[in-house]
Amino acid sequence: MHSEVVASRSADPRDPREHRESRNGSSPHLDAVSLAIIEQLQEDGRRPYAAIGKAVGLSEAAVRQRVQKLLDQGVMQIVAVTDPLTVGFRRQAMVGINVEGDTEAVADALTEMAEVEYVVMTAGSFDILAEIVCEDDDHLLTVINKRIRSLPGVRSTESFVYLKLKKQTYMWGTR
Repeated sequence: MHSEVVASRSADPRDPREHRESRNGSSPHLDAVSLAIIEQLQEDGRRPYAAIGKAVGLSEAAVRQRVQKLLDQGVMQIVAVTDPLTVGFRRQAMVGINVEGDTEAVADALTEMAEVEYVVMTAGSFDILAEIVCEDDDHLLTVINKRIRSLPGVRSTESFVYLKLKKQTYMWGTR
């Protein structure tokens, strides 16, 4: 298990290094120092504030204050990221879902399911993509067949079972 910083991916196309939009719709200004703090934490989410301060030219207290502000604004989270295989979840899949009617209602229902780790509403072949993490194939079948397909409005699903995860990173937050 390791700690990662997950930063907001929404960016202002006019100046992607200086402006990010948080999840709640506000637009906090991220200067170069805030971006450098995020990068330091992405390298090591447990890095001491004093070490970050030395790297970015601020005091430990100033770094602590900036990190708290970034957390409060929803710009980033500091979380423990586990490898599902090592904690008993041997089956992962991406499920494409086609919906009749209110796509947002189905997306909201999916977010309430413990096995669903990621939900995105899309434009393309599917209305929604959901990443599912399960203990085994039987658990995955139950989630898809009994819970997802039974949601009102779900017209069809297509499952993409993960055979091997080659890359998973959260380092895109300050590009």
